[in-house]
Amino acid sequence: MTLERFPFPFTRDSYRYSTNIEPARTFTRTATGGWGADVIDVDPHYAADLTLREEILASDPSRAVVLPHMRPAAWDALRYVLTELAAAHPGDFRLRHDGPVLHWENRRRGVRASFRFGDDSALPCDPLTFAALQAQEDLVLLDQREDTLWADAGVVTFAADWSLAFVIGMPFAEIHGPVPRVHEEGVVSRAQDFLLRLEPGAEFRRTNWSMTVGRRLDVSAEAYPSWGRDRRRATVEGTLAELLHLRVEVQHLIRLPASNAILFLIRTHLAPLSEIAAVPEWRQRFGRVLRELPEDMVEYKGLQRYRAAAATWLATA
Repeated sequence: MTLERFPFPFTRDSYRYSTNIEPARTFTRTATGGWGADVIDVDPHYAADLTLREEILASDPSRAVVLPHMRPAAWDALRYVLTELAAAHPGDFRLRHDGPVLHWENRRRGVRASFRFGDDSALPCDPLTFAALQAQEDLVLLDQREDTLWADAGVVTFAADWSLAFVIGMPFAEIHGPVPRVHEEGVVSRAQDFLLRLEPGAEFRRTNWSMTVGRRLDVSAEAYPSWGRDRRRATVEGTLAELLHLRVEVQHLIRLPASNAILFLIRTHLAPLSEIAAVPEWRQRFGRVLRELPEDMVEYKGLQRYRAAAATWLATA
């Protein structure tokens, strides 16, 4: 893959959890190019990623959940996703409004659909799943009530060691309960306070990162039996640089204007250590971040088996 648009997440030689929220649609320059001008990104992995999503949803329907009261928000999210795709990539996607009827064309996937907005029977699946089958992002909808946020809908096929089925219906603070340091340092409460104040139409983003063995998007809790054993392969001599991937999530947070729900978009990008090391600035910085990362964060991110080997390799590559 090319790293021209890879969202390298580190601006310092150390890393701690923070809200790190910034306005969306801000182009961020990197050592290889830049990223971030659009909310929804389409890259050369588009076809493969969405084929994989279809396969996961077919084999495990629990990856898509919409609680009944979130139907209006699901339609709101669908309109947002289709509008963004058509605006950012007009050669591949087209959306036309004919009163309440929407005409959608996805040339990349050969999808054509005409449907009346809000009519579930007009689509082959629920509106949130239909949106997720057009974009590479995972989608979560947060409802706001009782002065807190609740994860009440989502289509998540590429989770990083968590489960949508487990967190559905949970309040925001409980979802982040296992994350080390964030409650003591007030990160979760500050993030929720910020999100509760979002005005309709507001768009923000943040990044998060971890590491994955292989270009494996689905490292959900449900898929652990298949990906958990891969961690042992990562430190085999001669394979580490190709197997270990830096996994970066670009997370967008959008206050949907009609439903007032918050759409949480999660787009996952993967790059092997061998490609990261080809960019001297990134090789040095990522190595230093790994070496300095506190043990509780290493354990939470599941890096115990290969943190030291990866940091050493980056220092000597």
